[in-house]
Amino acid sequence: MTDTFSLPPDAAEPRLTVAAATLERLRTVPALAPRYAGRPAAVRTLDELAALPPLLKDDLNTALAHLEPRSDTAATWLFQSGGSTGAPKVGYAPTGFYMAGVHAHWPVLDRADVFANAWGAGRMWGAHFLAAALADRAGCRVIALGSITREEYPDWLAFLADREVTAIGGTPSVLRLWFAHARAAGLKLPSLRKVLWLGEAWQPQLEEDLAVVAPGARRWGMFGSTETWVVGTNTPDCPADTFHPLPTQLVHAGADGLLDFTTLDPEMLNPVLRYRTGDAGELTTCPCGRPGAAMRVLGRRDNVVQVRGLGLHVDELVARAEREPGVSRAQVVVSEDGGRATGVEVLLLADPAAGVDPAALRAELVAGTFTLSTAFQHDPEQVTVRVVDALVSNDRTGKTASLVVREESS
Repeated sequence: MTDTFSLPPDAAEPRLTVAAATLERLRTVPALAPRYAGRPAAVRTLDELAALPPLLKDDLNTALAHLEPRSDTAATWLFQSGGSTGAPKVGYAPTGFYMAGVHAHWPVLDRADVFANAWGAGRMWGAHFLAAALADRAGCRVIALGSITREEYPDWLAFLADREVTAIGGTPSVLRLWFAHARAAGLKLPSLRKVLWLGEAWQPQLEEDLAVVAPGARRWGMFGSTETWVVGTNTPDCPADTFHPLPTQLVHAGADGLLDFTTLDPEMLNPVLRYRTGDAGELTTCPCGRPGAAMRVLGRRDNVVQVRGLGLHVDELVARAEREPGVSRAQVVVSEDGGRATGVEVLLLADPAAGVDPAALRAELVAGTFTLSTAFQHDPEQVTVRVVDALVSNDRTGKTASLVVREESS
């Protein structure tokens, strides 16, 4: 069973004292204590760790509400995750956000860089501040952008070009807005060399715009969540879906194809012990040649949504819509009334010159998707496809999820 962990026993087991301390903390949470009854008092081996039940998002939220962790040596920041497709969750981190360890193993930024931080900075969204902490470690110059309105893009892009920005970071959906606006306006970023991303899967369509706007730029990815913080990183030599776990993060690939994460960092405030983010994946060898197990992320398993008792595979539906010539991005919007799905709409961003036919695509999607054809057999008009100017995004973070669930008033 130990070959399903990112570290071998001789590297991981001496550091499982951290996991044992996390288990002791979780045992103090009344709502979670019963799940650990009859388990060993400590975790000494990877096999013992694998035998523990995984933590889900609601479990971790319950634990954090009871523990209310605080940093011993810094301020304690509270951040919010989720909210696009589910109830928001809270995560805790000390000032610095564990980025010293990230920078030590992933020195993507250096003092010569001019870094544009395009992650949303609003309210309780953490990635902007995490990236700022990384830039602080690198000692580079930083331009904090945050949210930009459609009308502001040309002036800001000209400013970034004038300041010879060498690096930019954001979620892929936000980065696509930047580069699509630059390409449409004929603007170039000739000094740009590094595109940092976190928060969503990399979008291959970004490569097309980058080739025109900033042909010297290459992608550098981070994977993590507000609960785990940064789990792993990759470089331009790695596939976009493959990440190298940090030494303080122990990744486990379960028999059901789901990844779970255990912290080996004694400073971690969140009690991360076999925590599942909802991502499916596997351990693999990265073609970049770096030794050790890498983590390949296959997508979110929780992107299967129940529609009238049937599972709708959102990623598959989006992938089919995005294969349509002229469609650059698709999004599924499920409308609900009292928990029951009343309709499914597929929104498309499309090139006006491509002549995308929403009716023809709708007919194909319904015919090829069992859930849509069966669940809406008696009211097929509730399945629609529409070309829009903008997809539904989170105003706070700028993220654009593949799935949006809307609750309608009865």
